[in-house]
Amino acid sequence: MKLLSTQPQTATVDHAEGFATTVVIRKPYLLFLGEATHFSQAKTAFGLRDWAPESCVGQWSLPGCAVTLELAEMNPAQAAAKGAGSLLIGIAPVGGRVSESWIPSLFAGIEAGLDIVSGMHTSLADIPGLADAAKARGVRLVDVRRPPENLPTGTGRKRSGKRLLTVGTDCALGKKYTALALTKALRDRGVDADFRASGQTGILIAGSGIPMDAVVADFTAGAAECLSPDAAPAHWDIVEGQGSLFHPAYAGVTLGLVHGSQPDAMVLCHDPYRTHIIAAPDFPTPSLKVAIKQYEEAAQLTNPDARVVGISFNTSALSDAERSKLFADTESELGLPCFDPLKTSMTAVVDRMLA
Repeated sequence: MKLLSTQPQTATVDHAEGFATTVVIRKPYLLFLGEATHFSQAKTAFGLRDWAPESCVGQWSLPGCAVTLELAEMNPAQAAAKGAGSLLIGIAPVGGRVSESWIPSLFAGIEAGLDIVSGMHTSLADIPGLADAAKARGVRLVDVRRPPENLPTGTGRKRSGKRLLTVGTDCALGKKYTALALTKALRDRGVDADFRASGQTGILIAGSGIPMDAVVADFTAGAAECLSPDAAPAHWDIVEGQGSLFHPAYAGVTLGLVHGSQPDAMVLCHDPYRTHIIAAPDFPTPSLKVAIKQYEEAAQLTNPDARVVGISFNTSALSDAERSKLFADTESELGLPCFDPLKTSMTAVVDRMLA
């Protein structure tokens, strides 16, 4: 699996690579931001901007939007004139539903000749009139958040190869970015490594994966086993984490992914300024010590050797001096290397993985 898809730009979703959802869509993209008021709501758009910038022609915001990707603002007709192939919904709201307020924009994208690409739980074809409009205009509706059929239940069978899973004290704090950055760092060291996408944004970046939060609960661990199959002994799969064991809504998908991916190593992702679980103010974020203990206990059900090997911090709000102190204090307390996947070296954590 490559970090970026190099397949032909036809709009399809299939399951050709074993059980993986393979996505090939028309590029470049106009990234739709709707009325997003916080960057965490637009993590799909930010992920594509940061990891596939050559595929992003611009952004389209509705009145009330408080988020910017710092891309050119344009409507679908303007984007089509610039060569865009798809209007891509760049928002990931709680619940994953298409908002009624977005629907006129989707029709405007179709009218401009753009494919419509969505990572929502809502199927584009279920929006009244949208499929007929797309058919009449000769464009495609592409739903990324569709898991393959006939997934097996988990077996717990030990698979060959090595695996690292990114986990978190909460949602939306860098598990995908950390996994992508670690994959690149390993490859730069000459290590055979693949990024394994488990969410809609990761799938759009990588070109394939399994949308774990859309899998029926009984098959979550089995889906994670399919996501990272047997491999050569020295090969590393870097599995994108989902949710958090400490989130009252999303802990279930996290646990299934932990059990099924059978990680040899985990990197714990954390935002040092987040005091409570996102969208759940009655649930404080756990301490790093508590999180490490619970993730290791959960992972050791299917891999007794599973260990947390590093801490990935989102330090975007910290000065260089504050970041250095945070890392030094945490490394002294936990004995684990710390890094920011967008700002600092990952040499120490990669060394620990490979030791």
